[in-house]
Amino acid sequence: MKRFAVVGLGRFGSSVAKALAEKGQEVLAIDKQEELVHDIMDFVNKAICLDSTDEKAMRSIGIQDVDVAICGIGTNIEASILVTLLLKDLGIPTIICKAVNEPHKKALMRIGASRVVLPERDMGERIANTIISSDENVLEHILLPGDAGIIEFIPPKEFMGKTLRDIDMRAKYGVNVIAIKKQEKNSETGKITGSARINITPLADDVVAEDDVLVVFGENKKIEKLKNPQK
Repeated sequence: MKRFAVVGLGRFGSSVAKALAEKGQEVLAIDKQEELVHDIMDFVNKAICLDSTDEKAMRSIGIQDVDVAICGIGTNIEASILVTLLLKDLGIPTIICKAVNEPHKKALMRIGASRVVLPERDMGERIANTIISSDENVLEHILLPGDAGIIEFIPPKEFMGKTLRDIDMRAKYGVNVIAIKKQEKNSETGKITGSARINITPLADDVVAEDDVLVVFGENKKIEKLKNPQK
């Protein structure tokens, strides 16, 4: 289990903090607004109200001992940069920051951020990639750096009852199945209500069943071929 600190508890920061806590990680949440700290204190290991630009205060809570720090401060660019510099000076191995635009992202990368995300833009791209897909069975398409991508898709009928070895997607399409999501159905309506279980280490002998969703990684051109095999 890693130790995480989330600095800035707006919509982005609080969502990340809750998601990490739900996955069993140790989370320290920080914000100078008491109301935001109060709202998240029941979800994380520790929530503290303080000014994150104050080095002495940050050291006093042991933030220098975390494995990963997430700076969720966005609109206050000055505070975002100051906090990132402080986290870097404290020797935190991995620093992930939120940015509001490309110049902000470039500035954060130059001062030592390990990774910078633009949540609104990234989410917009994910939605666009999904809704313009010609295959209605594609649930989500995430573009990654280096011309790679990940898709979640409902496998065709010819996959049903076959093992991953039989389907052999690596040989036929040049992509890899990295997870299988087992869907949960309402026993009365028959409608899918969510994911009952996720197999994150699928084996060659795992059988693709009805209502499974395959999570596939590969080059985007190979993924397009998988989505549109008739082309």
